[in-house]
Amino acid sequence: MSTRDMSQSVMRRKPIDDIEEENKHSGLFKSLGLWQLTAIGVGGIIGVGIFSLAGLVAAGSEGTPGVGPAVLFSFLIAGLASAAAALSYAEFAGMIPRAGSAYTYGYVALGEIIGWFIGWDLLLEYIAIVAVVAIGISGYFDAFLSGIGINMPVWMTSTADEGKGGIVNIPAILVCLLVTWILSRGTKAFGRFELVAVAIKVILILFIIGLGVFYIDTNNYNPFMPSGFGPVLAGAATVFFAVFGYDAMSTAAEEATDGKKHMPKAIILSLIIAMLLYVAATLVLTGMQNYKDIDPKAGFASAFTGVGLPVIATIISVFAVLSILTVMLTFLLGVTRVWFAMSRDGLLPGWFAKTDRHGTPQRVTWIAGVASAFLAGVFPIKEVADLTNIGILAAFVVVCLSVIIFRYKRPDAPRTFRLPFMPVIPAFGVLASAFLMFQLHWETWLRFGVWLVIGLAIYFFYGRRHSLMNPDSPRHEELVEMHRPLR
Repeated sequence: MSTRDMSQSVMRRKPIDDIEEENKHSGLFKSLGLWQLTAIGVGGIIGVGIFSLAGLVAAGSEGTPGVGPAVLFSFLIAGLASAAAALSYAEFAGMIPRAGSAYTYGYVALGEIIGWFIGWDLLLEYIAIVAVVAIGISGYFDAFLSGIGINMPVWMTSTADEGKGGIVNIPAILVCLLVTWILSRGTKAFGRFELVAVAIKVILILFIIGLGVFYIDTNNYNPFMPSGFGPVLAGAATVFFAVFGYDAMSTAAEEATDGKKHMPKAIILSLIIAMLLYVAATLVLTGMQNYKDIDPKAGFASAFTGVGLPVIATIISVFAVLSILTVMLTFLLGVTRVWFAMSRDGLLPGWFAKTDRHGTPQRVTWIAGVASAFLAGVFPIKEVADLTNIGILAAFVVVCLSVIIFRYKRPDAPRTFRLPFMPVIPAFGVLASAFLMFQLHWETWLRFGVWLVIGLAIYFFYGRRHSLMNPDSPRHEELVEMHRPLR
C-alpha cells in the first residue's frame, strides 16, 4: 500500500447519514428517558469529587502542597473548562445519538485513526475512573467501620505505595465487582437504580451543606490560598475528574428513548446541578475544618468528627458509599459502550459486541469490571486519578475541535442543539483542556504515551484491516448487509 493510500485509509470518516440505520441493528434496548439520562449524568459527575478529591486537593499529599479553601477555585476553573466541552458534547449528541461518545464524534468529524485513539484512550480512562471511585468508597467504608468500633487490618485496606503497611485494597476490589454485577442486569434495571441512588445522593449532599453551615469557623478560611495560585491550577487538573461524567452518559445515547432531543438537555442539566452543589460543598468542608486536618480519603466524615458529630460522620460514610456507587456505574457503562461501539465498527474483534437478552454487552462488562478491580486493588488514588484526567482532557480537546470542524464541513446536518458563540466556546475548551493537561506530572504523561503506543500497534495490525469502512475487510459485508434494505 502506498503512503497516500495509507493516509486515506486511516483518515476515512464514518458517514453521519449511515448512523441511524446502524442503530436499528445495535442490539441495545431503548429504555432511558430525560430524567434517567440526567440522573446518569449527575451520578457520574457528583461523587468522589465531593467525598474524596475535594479533601485530597485541599489538604495536599506527599510532594503536593494543599490549596486549602482555594479548592473552590480549583473546582470553578475545572468546571469552566468542562462547560465548554459539555456544550460541544451537547451539539454532537443531538446530531449523533450513538454509543461511543467522543470516539464516535472523532470518527465522524476527524477520521478513523483519531476516533481510534480517543476510543482506545477512553477504554483505559473509564476503567481507571471506576478504580478511583472504588478507592474513595473504600476510604468511607473504613471510616464507617471505625465509627462503630471495627478496625479493619491495614494490609487489606490500602496499597503498598501508600506507605501505611498495606498490601491490597480488598474493599475497593469487591465494590468494583458489585457494580459490574448491577450493570450486567441490563440498562432498564440500571436506569431505575441510578435514578433512586442519585436522588438519595442529592438529598445527602443538601443535608451535609445545610447542617455543616452551622459549624463553619471563618478562621479556617484564613489564609484562603495558603500555597499560591500554582497549586490551585494543579488542583484543577486533579479535580477535573469531578466535573465530567456527562461524557460517559452520552455513550448511552442509543439506549435513550429520544436521544436527539434528550441528550443535549441531560448533558447541560447534569453539569449545572453538579457545579452548584460542588461550590456549596467545598465552602462548607473547608469552613468546618482546617484544611491541614482534612482526611483526604473521607473529607466530610473527618470534618463532622472534628466538630463533635461522630454519629453524623458515620451516617455520611454509609450514604457516601451508596452515592459514590452511581459514579462507578456511569463510567462502567461508558467503557462498555465505547468498547461495544469500537467492536461493532470492526476496530476491535466483533466477539466483544455481542449482547444478551437484556440488550447488554456482557463480555466487555465483566472484562472492564475485573480490570478496574485490579487497578483499585493495587494502585493509590492520586496516581489513578491523574491517569484518568489526562485521557478525558485529551478527549475533550478532540470533541471541541471536532464540533468546530464539523460545523463548517456539514452545516446542513440536522442539529437539535446548536452550540452558541461558535467557534469561541469550543476554542476555549481546547485551550483550557490542553492547559490543564500540562499541569499533570510527567509520569502521568509517560503512562499515557505508553498506552497510546500500544493502541497504535493494535490499530495497524488489526483495526485498520478489519474496519467495516475498509472495502477489503472480512467484515465489510456486515456494513453492506446492514444497508441493503435502503438500496
